[in-house]
Amino acid sequence: MNTKRIVITGGPGTGKSSIINELIKRDYTCFEEVSRQVTLDARKDGIEQLFLTKPLLFSERLLEARTQQFIDAESVDANTVFLDRGLPDVLAYMDYAKSIYPKYFIETCERYKYDKVFVLSPWQEIFVSDSERYENFNQAVEIHHALLNTYKNFDYELLDVPFDTVEKRADFIIDALNQ
Repeated sequence: MNTKRIVITGGPGTGKSSIINELIKRDYTCFEEVSRQVTLDARKDGIEQLFLTKPLLFSERLLEARTQQFIDAESVDANTVFLDRGLPDVLAYMDYAKSIYPKYFIETCERYKYDKVFVLSPWQEIFVSDSERYENFNQAVEIHHALLNTYKNFDYELLDVPFDTVEKRADFIIDALNQ
């Protein structure tokens, strides 16, 4: 099966997980964000914020997990798989943090290409910080710009999801795929 891989990306607190959960409710196959799990696993090892203390290690783990998600998408019994963030997100966050990363990060993004990318813009009204999300709203805006630049560098056409209810945002994404 030639499964379409659809990325939903955006800075922190833009509603990605809410839309993924809505798509799951509608019986779509979705792969959830892996960074929270990487963060929680690091905490078990005594590292409170792995991205802040060891950004390269954190990013290597994310790149590995997202590559596995990309590969796993081919073996699911579905025409379309939605992913909460994609491989280029790893590079965007590294660029935002002004961190250097190995060449294989870029090669991985060039090798594994998504079929469509939907972007959620920063939205002050829904933005919330929590124990895994350390960024404030201004940082979320900076990350958003890093994401746009990175995806454009890999020649993706980005589809901007308008501000609306979770249900209407999910409708927008599904409608755009059916056009």
